[in-house]
Amino acid sequence: MEKNKSVEEFISKKATWKESLELLRSIMLSTEMEETIKWGIPVYTIGGKNVIGLGAFKSYVGIWFYQGVFLKDAHNKLINAQEGKTKGLRQWRFNAFEEINRELVLQYAQEAIQNQKDGKEIKIEKSKGIEIPEELNIVLEANSGLKSCFEKLTPFKQKEYKEYIATAKREATRTSRTKKIIPMILEGIGLNDKYR
Repeated sequence: MEKNKSVEEFISKKATWKESLELLRSIMLSTEMEETIKWGIPVYTIGGKNVIGLGAFKSYVGIWFYQGVFLKDAHNKLINAQEGKTKGLRQWRFNAFEEINRELVLQYAQEAIQNQKDGKEIKIEKSKGIEIPEELNIVLEANSGLKSCFEKLTPFKQKEYKEYIATAKREATRTSRTKKIIPMILEGIGLNDKYR
């Protein structure tokens, strides 16, 4: 994930899409939304709630409507990039600067703003706690030092370890994963800390 500190920095790193991003930014700034940087990308908010985000990749530049599921989308511009996973988020992708219709983008942005003001949003469901997999539980119960280290981990890191073992289909894989994580737990580090 990029660690941009400003929208200007974000745009400067996306030279291929500079003109498109500047146009999309100018449309967002023409509304009442506030501009900020979250997760390294430009995000536009109303009352502290995320409404729209901008992104740029190799083959396209796009707008993310955080509660896009509520947009009418009369022009069939929006897609769900992760069908079956993403509930509220919708994207509008542009493969060329010429595809960006200022008036239409503004129309969608205004509708998204109004939807946010009207309180239309999908509430994120808190995931239920995951039971400690049997393989991990056996090891923790047999080693009080390891159990103590595991309990000192944040709930998020504990959940990562539980899921890592629980998602393995074969018993042999669950066992080998359990052995692999023991030194990490003893060091107090999370499963994916090296990627953060």
